[in-house]
Amino acid sequence: MSKQFAIIGMGRFGSSVARTLYEMDYEVMGIDESEERINENIQHVTHAVVADSTDERALKEIGIRNFDVVVVAIGVDIQASILTVLTLKELGVKKIVAKAQNERHGQVLYKVGADRVVFPERDMGVRVAHNLISANVLDFIELAEDYSVAEVVVSSRMVGQNLRQLDIRRKYGVNVIAIKSGDKFNIAPNPDEVIQYGDVLVVIGNNKDLKAFEERA
Repeated sequence: MSKQFAIIGMGRFGSSVARTLYEMDYEVMGIDESEERINENIQHVTHAVVADSTDERALKEIGIRNFDVVVVAIGVDIQASILTVLTLKELGVKKIVAKAQNERHGQVLYKVGADRVVFPERDMGVRVAHNLISANVLDFIELAEDYSVAEVVVSSRMVGQNLRQLDIRRKYGVNVIAIKSGDKFNIAPNPDEVIQYGDVLVVIGNNKDLKAFEERA
């Protein structure tokens, strides 16, 4: 069953995460206390709700604990961000990812129950969305509207096989442009290069093809 995501705070960062997940065919609920922001993003989410995320009753009515991942992308209101994470934790949400304004804010978010804290200045919304989908994806860089580079940890079934045997380009439509093995970085690897445990493949391709590779690799 496909993961379900809720994004709380539909500002620039939150709407970027929501739109990316939605365009990759995931179920996404957008939540914001601003009706204007919800209306701006209604075409880019599966469901859109106007609600105060610090209100436990409102979150219960939304069914927030049913979502696999909840992203708290609240803007400048640090207090609302912290209270929201605390409430989500108390409600038993499975995974909470929260946006922080600075290191100290991030420390507090971890203390009150965030599983992961992101800093929008360092983590683009698009990159975060891809990391939410697959634990194997270490990094994601958008090159164009539908074309990107991703770093993907190799699965156990790849270990011991070479790139020719894996035939990634034909199966998934993506190209392996490098292999990272610890500190070594092998650019344009030979097709006979054997994949080792812990290797990371740097792949380039269309976003839809990358998504299929991320999920099945």
